[in-house]
Amino acid sequence: MTEVQRPTSVFAPYRAGLPPIRPYASALWTRRRFAFEMARSGRRARHVDSLFGQVWNLLNPLLLALVYWFLITIIRGSSGGIDGIVALISGLFAFFYSREVMASGAGSVVGGGGLLLNSAFPRLLLPLSALFNAMMSHRAQLIVLAVLVVAVGFPIGPHLLWLVPILVIQTAISTGLMLLLAVLTVYFRDTSSLLSYVLRIWLYLSPVLYRPSEVPSGARPWTHLNPLFDIIGAWQRVVVDGLAPQATDLLVSVGWSVVVLTTGVVLFLSKEREFAVRI
Repeated sequence: MTEVQRPTSVFAPYRAGLPPIRPYASALWTRRRFAFEMARSGRRARHVDSLFGQVWNLLNPLLLALVYWFLITIIRGSSGGIDGIVALISGLFAFFYSREVMASGAGSVVGGGGLLLNSAFPRLLLPLSALFNAMMSHRAQLIVLAVLVVAVGFPIGPHLLWLVPILVIQTAISTGLMLLLAVLTVYFRDTSSLLSYVLRIWLYLSPVLYRPSEVPSGARPWTHLNPLFDIIGAWQRVVVDGLAPQATDLLVSVGWSVVVLTTGVVLFLSKEREFAVRI
């Protein structure tokens, strides 16, 4: 009697390092719709896309800008008016975009634990869905900011085209930081709890409540250690001053985007096969 050959499964040992990049990128592109739908379903679950959710998404930075304007203008005695409020709103909107990317992306892998254990897909889709979510929220803020800029009378001209590369650079920096935080949260769950305090301090270290020109000359070189300082300064220079960004600010920001994004992607891809075990 001939023995029936049964199918066998071979389990290869875990290999540290990066996965094959070309097949991984192909699978990522094929499943890109998954990241979009996950971002949309998350927004629906949190009622962000509802009328009141959209209103609160705009009111939060607007009210915060009024509070900071009161502290800076009334208590400190600085001169300011409606243009000062809009300048604060501009900086807050720029910072809130990066904050939303990092805050939501930091817990994206841990929050997708059920999917990690039951589905095979590129894990990079999880933080990318958080990035798409932040982009959707920032879209409405940009519309409101544009209306305020026109209403106040800030300069309108070709210089505003600089906002496109500025947003691309800021997105690259924020994405790299998000990936680093997502990996860190997998191994140290308290990262998400501490992140809110870190982001609050980060706000004060960035040119949101003040202009880069107000930083003492002795401390100016140290500001380059903040990945968001120069890019937010460039954002303020374009929107508020009506000028093209300084070449130094863009070069430093591009350098940060390359270093942070490359480090974040490499670290995430090299560790993603451990996520299911760690969660």
